[in-house]
Amino acid sequence: MINVLAIDAGGTSTRAVLLNETGHCLGYGSAGGGNPISSGPDRAAASILAAAEGASDAAGLPPTSVTHTLIAMAGMSVSGSRDWVSGPLATRGFPPTVTVASDLLAIFSSGTWQPDGYAMVAGTGAAGIRVRDGQVERTADGLGWLLGDAGSGYWIGHRVAAAVIANLDGRGAETALVPLVLEAAGIENSAERGPDGRPIALRDLVEALYRMRPVELSRFAPLAFEATTDAVARAILDDAISALARLFSAISAPDLAGPLVLGGSVLTAQPRISDGVTQALLEEDFSPEMRKVPDGVVGAAVLALRLAGTDVNAEVFERITTTLAHLR
Repeated sequence: MINVLAIDAGGTSTRAVLLNETGHCLGYGSAGGGNPISSGPDRAAASILAAAEGASDAAGLPPTSVTHTLIAMAGMSVSGSRDWVSGPLATRGFPPTVTVASDLLAIFSSGTWQPDGYAMVAGTGAAGIRVRDGQVERTADGLGWLLGDAGSGYWIGHRVAAAVIANLDGRGAETALVPLVLEAAGIENSAERGPDGRPIALRDLVEALYRMRPVELSRFAPLAFEATTDAVARAILDDAISALARLFSAISAPDLAGPLVLGGSVLTAQPRISDGVTQALLEEDFSPEMRKVPDGVVGAAVLALRLAGTDVNAEVFERITTTLAHLR
């Protein structure tokens, strides 16, 4: 009997499922962030191991019963040595050989068993891929807060913060985002000015923002969706929609129709964004079948089964999704 361990190692959480060669999910486990770039190799390995052991324990099977292990994680983490994670897994009885796959490919494979199509993710970051014959043929963005991630939660949050700073500094339009951001940052919304003539609230907000890691600006993204009648907030979201439409243009090919799998909270939990992107694509004469997925664990299972030699067809895909849903 072939048993595979599939792990979706994200920046904030890690999910693992143990399943047999028929696609029947036997055990599920979860833990904290498993990305070695954002969490560090030691913490990431600990999270991956905890999720793997959780799945093994839930299945009632020892780690030695696992024949193949696949971990899906962010693209920039796919290359290089796997010793940081394969070693800790092997010491607990899991196979010493670990295959690492793209988290974007796992997102795509969470939405469809078909070999061709597209995936776009917009959560804290943003990226897209074109998939042909089950392989990533084209990738765009996913370049991080400094150089890319256009349309992501960070990208939106950064623009929210910048709009508030510009308003307080007298350089930007009035916006209802000001009190929302100040409250979120724990700063009093006061008109009092300091000795340099600047609003004290501006000084305190600038200091608070520079104490954050850049990616933490994503915490302000939800405020743009909250300020539904504010012109500045609407303009930020319209720009995000345009950025994500351009992302799709970067990965699309005229000879490959779809489906388009959407992942990440910005694209899956915010109808204004997903509907806006859909409309933008329709205006470009592209009308793919769109599917939203919560994460990449189903796709990691699909990729792990294919690694083990299983032909994942519609029946097997349905078995994975159905049996996994009962375990979560």
